[in-house]
Amino acid sequence: MTLSAPARPASTLAVTVQFVLAGVVWGSSFLFIAVALTGMTPAQVAWSRLVFGALALAALVLMRRERLSRSPRVWAHLAVIAVTFCVTPYLLFAWAQQHVPSSLASIFNATTPIMTAVFAWAAFRVERLTTGQLAGIAVGIAGVVVIIAPGAVADVAASTVAQLALLGATACYGFSLAYMRRFLSQTGLSGIAFAAGYVGIGAVVMLVLTPVVFAQPVAWSPWVIGSVVLLGVLGTGFAYAWNQNVLAAWGPTRASTVTYITPVIGVVLGIVVLGERLTWNEPVGALIVLVGILLVQRRLARRPRRRNDEAADAGASAAS
Repeated sequence: MTLSAPARPASTLAVTVQFVLAGVVWGSSFLFIAVALTGMTPAQVAWSRLVFGALALAALVLMRRERLSRSPRVWAHLAVIAVTFCVTPYLLFAWAQQHVPSSLASIFNATTPIMTAVFAWAAFRVERLTTGQLAGIAVGIAGVVVIIAPGAVADVAASTVAQLALLGATACYGFSLAYMRRFLSQTGLSGIAFAAGYVGIGAVVMLVLTPVVFAQPVAWSPWVIGSVVLLGVLGTGFAYAWNQNVLAAWGPTRASTVTYITPVIGVVLGIVVLGERLTWNEPVGALIVLVGILLVQRRLARRPRRRNDEAADAGASAAS
C-alpha cells in the first residue's frame, strides 16, 4: 500500500515506544477476547471489536484530516477486505477461543506471514517464491502439525476443530494481505485512512446484523466491557496508527518484527493472568513455525530483499 509520511518526523524514543505498544496491544488481544467471552458470545465480541475500532479510527481520520478515497472501485475492494480481513477472522478467533487457550491462539496467529506468502504466490501471482521460501512454507506446515497432531491423534475433539478454525482465520489474513497487494497497492491513501475504510465497512456489516448478534443477552461486567473497549479502540484502532508511524520511521523490514513480539506477549499473559498451561508440543511447534517464517521472509538470506517483499512483511504485522 502507498503510505503517506507523517507531517513531522517522530523521535527515536517515540517510535520505539509506539513499536512496543503495538506489540503489547496486539499480543494482549487474545487475553481481551478470552475475558470478553466470559460474558459475550463470539459474534458479540467481534461486533464490539469492529464498532469500537471503527470509532477510534474515524476519530484519528478526523483529527489528522486524512483523505478518504472517492473511487467506487477502491471501496468495492475495501468491502472485500472488510469481510476477509476483519469480520470472518474476528468471528473465527472469538469462536475458537471458547475451546483453546488464548496463548495457543496467539501462537497460531504467528502463521500469518506464511499464509500471506502462499496466497501471494499461488492465488494472486504477485510474488515468486524462491526454493528457500518454499522450504520455509514446508517448515511452517510442519510446525503447525507438531502443534495440532498430538491432540488430534488422541481425540478429534472441539479443541482440534478450534485449532483448524484458527488456521482458517490466519488464512483469511493471508488472503487479504495478498489481495491488498494485488488490487490496492496504489490507492494513494495513508495507512490510517486505508484501515479506517475496511474496518468501517466491517463495522457497518456487524451493525446491520445487530438484531441477530444480540439476540442472546450479554452478561455485562467491568472486565467484559473493559476488554472489548480495549480490544477495539487499541487493538483495532490506535495500534494501526502506531504501526504506521513505525513503518514510516523504520521501514517495512524492521517494522514487521512486531510479528515476533505478539505471540510472546500472548503466551506470557495467558500463563500469568489466566493460569493457562502449555504442553510440550506447543512451544516446540511455535519455534518450528518461527523458523519457517524467517525462511519465508528471507531473514536468513544474505542477499538484499525486494521492496515489495518487505512491504508484505509490514502488512502481515498488522494482522492481529
